[in-house]
Amino acid sequence: MSGVERTTLAPGLEISRVLTGLWQIADMERDGAPVEVESAAGAMEPYVAAGFTTFDMADHYGSSELVAGAYRARAGNGDRVQLLTKWVPRPGPMSLADVREAVERALDRLGADAVDLMQFHAWAYEDPAWLDALFHLQALKEEGLIRHLGLTNFDAPHLAMVVHSGVQVVSNQVCYSLLDRRPARHLEAVCREHGVGLLAYGPVAGGLLTEAWRGRPEPRADDMATWSLMKYKRFIDAAGGWRAFQDVLGAVHRVAQKHGVSMANVAARYVLEQPAVAGVIIGARLGRSQHLEDNARLFSFALDDDDRATLAPALESYGVPPGDSGDEYRRPPFLTAAGDLSHHLDELPAPYPVVGGAGARKRALSGTIWEDLAGFSRATRIGDRILVSGTTATHGDRVIGGGDPASQAHFCIDKLHGAIRSLGGKLEDVVRTRVYIRRMDDWEAVSRAHGARFGGIQPANTLIQAGIIGDEYLVEMEAEAVVR
Repeated sequence: MSGVERTTLAPGLEISRVLTGLWQIADMERDGAPVEVESAAGAMEPYVAAGFTTFDMADHYGSSELVAGAYRARAGNGDRVQLLTKWVPRPGPMSLADVREAVERALDRLGADAVDLMQFHAWAYEDPAWLDALFHLQALKEEGLIRHLGLTNFDAPHLAMVVHSGVQVVSNQVCYSLLDRRPARHLEAVCREHGVGLLAYGPVAGGLLTEAWRGRPEPRADDMATWSLMKYKRFIDAAGGWRAFQDVLGAVHRVAQKHGVSMANVAARYVLEQPAVAGVIIGARLGRSQHLEDNARLFSFALDDDDRATLAPALESYGVPPGDSGDEYRRPPFLTAAGDLSHHLDELPAPYPVVGGAGARKRALSGTIWEDLAGFSRATRIGDRILVSGTTATHGDRVIGGGDPASQAHFCIDKLHGAIRSLGGKLEDVVRTRVYIRRMDDWEAVSRAHGARFGGIQPANTLIQAGIIGDEYLVEMEAEAVVR
C-alpha cells in the first residue's frame, strides 16, 4: 500500500486525509437491530493498521459513537486514533445546560475526557438559537470538554458569520463530489481566507461514481438499496440528469484506465485536490466490506492537466445542483434520501414568539430590550401584510458578524426571515426592503449580501447612508412582505 497522507487540521489534531465515515452504521441498523458493538469495534483495527486512523461519526449515526468508544477502550491508546463526531440538535431554544448534556453524552459514548472535534449542524439560520448553541460549545471548548470545534453543512455566508463573530472553528464538513461541486462557488474561498479545512463527504456519491453504475439504465426508486444511493440519485436529478451523469462516468473511467486505478479513486482524488479540502470521508460498512487497498491507491497518483481536460466537458454538461452547501437540508428541493426532512425533523418551530393584538393584528417579538423600551415589535402582521421593523445584527448582548458588514447584513436578513416565518410568511413573500448603512464604503459588501439572499426575489429596495444608533452596527434593514 502507498503511504496514507496526513494533514494537520488544527494544532494538536493531525488526521489522515482519507477519513473513515461511520454513517452506514445507521443504515445497517435501520431494520431496528443494532450492530454488535464489540464486533464492529474489532473491524476498525484493520483501518488503523493501514494508516486510516481518523473516523467520522455523529450522535444520530446509530451506534457509531458506542462502536468507536469500544475500539478506543480495547486499543488502550487514545492518541492512536482521531474520533470526530457531530452534534445535530433538534431546532429550538438552546441553554448551556442543554449543550453540556449533549457533549457529556458524546464523551460517555466515546469513553473520552474531551471530544477531538465536535462538528455542529444548524437546521434553520433564521432561528438564532443555533448561535446560542455555538457560543455554548465555544464555552465548553474553553472549559476543556472539546478540543476543537467544527461545523457541518454550513454555507459560505454563515461560515464567514461564525468566524467574524469570534467562534473558533477549524473545519466545515460538506458534501463535495464530481456530482456536487457547490463548494467551489463561494465556500472554498471563505475557507481559504479564514484557514478552515473542508472535510468532504460523499466523494464517490454513495457508490454511484464507480464501475457498477457505468452504462446502466436509469434505476427506479426501489433499485436504490441504501439511503446514500437514494440521496445522491436526487443530486443527479437536480443537476444534469442520468444521461449527463453517464457522460461523467465515461470520463472518469478513461482517467481511471490511464492511471490503472478504480473510478472511485479518480472521483475521490478529484475532491482531495480541490483548494481548502483537508480530507475526504469514505464510508465503511464495518465487518461487511473493506476497501483498504483501493483507498490507499488514492495516494499513488495525482490528476494532471490532461486528466482535468478529460473531465471538464462532461462536468460542464452535467452542471451543479442548485444553491449553496447545506441547502439540501434547509430549502427545496430537499436532496435527502426521503426527498424531504421527514427522516430528520417532526417540525420546525417558529423562531420568535407571536402574541395577539387589537383586531386581527399579530406581533412577533425577538426579545431585545429595545422592543419594550421603545414600544415596538420585531414584526407585525395585519391581514396578508407583514411589516418588519428596522433590524440590526443584535443577538442578546452580542453583535453578530463582528466588524464585517456582509456578515452583519446576512444576520439582519436572517432576523427578517425569522420574524416573517414566525408570522406565517416566507422570505419569498418580501416585496420591499430598506437598507441603511453607516459607511458608504460598505455599500457594495452589503448590496452583495442582499443580492445573494434576494436575487431570485428582487423586491423593491432602497439603500441609504444613515447615522445608525450604536457605533458597532454597520447596517440596519427593514422589510415588508405580502403573504401569498
